[in-house]
Amino acid sequence: MGVSEQADVVVLGLGPGGEYVAGTLAEAGLDVVAIEAELVGGECPYWGCVPSKMMIRAGNLLAEAGRVPLLAGDVEVTPDWSRVAGRIRSDATDDWNDQVAADRLAEKGGRLVRGTGRLTGPRQVTVGDRTFRARRGVVLATGTRPRIPPVPGLDSTPYWTNRDAMAVKELPASMIVLGGGAIGVELAQVFARFRCAVTVVEGQDRLLPQEEPEAGKLAEQILRADGATVLTSARARQVGHDRAAFTVHLEGEAEPLRGERLLVATGRAADLAALAVDAAGLDPTARTVPTDGQMRAGEGLWAIGDVTGRGSFTHVSMYQAEIAVRDILGRPGPDADYRALPRVTFTDPEIAAVGLTEQQARDQGLRVRTSSMPVASSTRGWIHGRGNEGFIKLVEDADRGVLIGATSAGPVGGEVLYGLNVAVHAEVPVERLRHMIYTYPTFHRTVEAALGALR
Repeated sequence: MGVSEQADVVVLGLGPGGEYVAGTLAEAGLDVVAIEAELVGGECPYWGCVPSKMMIRAGNLLAEAGRVPLLAGDVEVTPDWSRVAGRIRSDATDDWNDQVAADRLAEKGGRLVRGTGRLTGPRQVTVGDRTFRARRGVVLATGTRPRIPPVPGLDSTPYWTNRDAMAVKELPASMIVLGGGAIGVELAQVFARFRCAVTVVEGQDRLLPQEEPEAGKLAEQILRADGATVLTSARARQVGHDRAAFTVHLEGEAEPLRGERLLVATGRAADLAALAVDAAGLDPTARTVPTDGQMRAGEGLWAIGDVTGRGSFTHVSMYQAEIAVRDILGRPGPDADYRALPRVTFTDPEIAAVGLTEQQARDQGLRVRTSSMPVASSTRGWIHGRGNEGFIKLVEDADRGVLIGATSAGPVGGEVLYGLNVAVHAEVPVERLRHMIYTYPTFHRTVEAALGALR
């Protein structure tokens, strides 16, 4: 017979957003039960944002060292993957960080329950033989898992996901990457820079298909420069593995690809059926949990993070978490606003964007003006020299005279994006932006030139 317990709020999933909700509500004096089946902190610190950026940093250092001009030619750098792998993550470090996070939640007054939870009724969550009834409600923050395409033969092979790539101790000689989105492109560049023979297979006609076409073209250019092979408009029709290597047969191609490893980076998906969301009146076959502007998904039910379908970004989860906390505590605040949602692909150069792409704006029936200026045309770009590939692209709503989208690709492109993010979010008039003072010599002076070129 199961045990029934009471709490004010039950938080299901302790990724960055869920951990913030649980800790903040506990600090506010609520009785909070936080449920997590894996590590406290979720995907980001253990298998996503943090370790991937450490890998990327190592690859960037190699590239920068090789760009240093000497009288005898460029520097010859010998990559040492073992040193990188030893720094990225280990089970001991993961366990320590998990325990620190768990202790921090306990210090704030929250109760951590280890296990897989599911909804079993309104304001009710069951974990094993324990059922928790929430007086105020439940917060869904369970994130997503890698989406594995239904390619014949794939499910019977030892393919990698991003988690396996983060844990690898020995660099493979070759690797095939299925998927040319942010995860696939980032990891492809890292492994290529450590002299792994990488082939990227993307089904659409360009890499980073959710971004501007110019961004996809740049991503392909830089991957090829690092020695990777890029195949777009290419789809896998069969995958095999013979204990020595993977074989990937592509549609319309007679000769298969072969690689020691296969990384599947074809997106992520939520498993709402496993959460039993139908017990709370939601559709278990849906891809995401719909919410209103205060992150409410139903009576006594909130949802934040990847499960809401607003982007698999830690910053979105944290943004939504703050809104949900306010609403649960009965504090007024604005609805969620995704017009200026920023995102960065942390390649070298970085490819960052905010708001709408040109095509998305046109699809909405907006009359737009656009411009694009190469980063290399700026004084800082010229000073930077090798590695200065990139551009600033602006998308303006011509009728309102405000920016509705922008791309900042180039060295530290994600940092340069900040000013454009503010401009889109605050709807700063383009005429006012034109009359700003832009620091010299910086990469962001390219924004000034792009503003002047809007047509």
